[in-house]
Amino acid sequence: MALEKLKILVETDPQKFRREILAQFNPSEISLEKQVRWKEKPAAERDVPESYFTHGFPARFSVDLYFNTYETREDVRTLTDEVMSLTTVEKHGKMHRPPICRLMWGKFGVFFQGVLHSVKQSFTLFLEDGTPVRATLSCCFKEWRTAEEDARRQKTESVDVAKSRVVVSGDTLSALSAEEYQDPRLWRHIAEANDIDNPRTLPPGLVLTIPALRAKGR
Repeated sequence: MALEKLKILVETDPQKFRREILAQFNPSEISLEKQVRWKEKPAAERDVPESYFTHGFPARFSVDLYFNTYETREDVRTLTDEVMSLTTVEKHGKMHRPPICRLMWGKFGVFFQGVLHSVKQSFTLFLEDGTPVRATLSCCFKEWRTAEEDARRQKTESVDVAKSRVVVSGDTLSALSAEEYQDPRLWRHIAEANDIDNPRTLPPGLVLTIPALRAKGR
């Protein structure tokens, strides 16, 4: 049975993945890192402060890709440049940004979607004339989702689930409370969770923690 190769499916038009980069050699190791942000609120007579979840950071997928053209004596950059271009706008003018990528491998199918956040190219073998024929690309892909897909996965409509909101012009705590808790009188919960002394001043762009409402007795 043929060995399945790791593939990078590349966005060619918004949300259309018609280009494919095939790994010359499958990686021997891959790693996935995920971080989240919790905000702590000191509480009297407690050993551990209260913690509110504010937001998650995109997951990061790291992999080393190996390329070797020693036998054909071709410049290995004919292969590695395809991966390097995933960090540029130059070859993706239609979108005016680097492309989104989907990583696919055998029975796992598409197991990660993101953008190539960073890449380090190391040449490790050269011909007599200086032509590089062996290279390693250390790649880090950063997770990417549409707002619609994220909302569908989250299902955070319930008021007993903590979440976060970005303040826009015209927002007030009472209005946010009415929207999140269906009661404008509960705005103090938001003010306390975010250490807001003046509820009339909410600068646009501020990320607010919307604390969960707990039923009495819990």
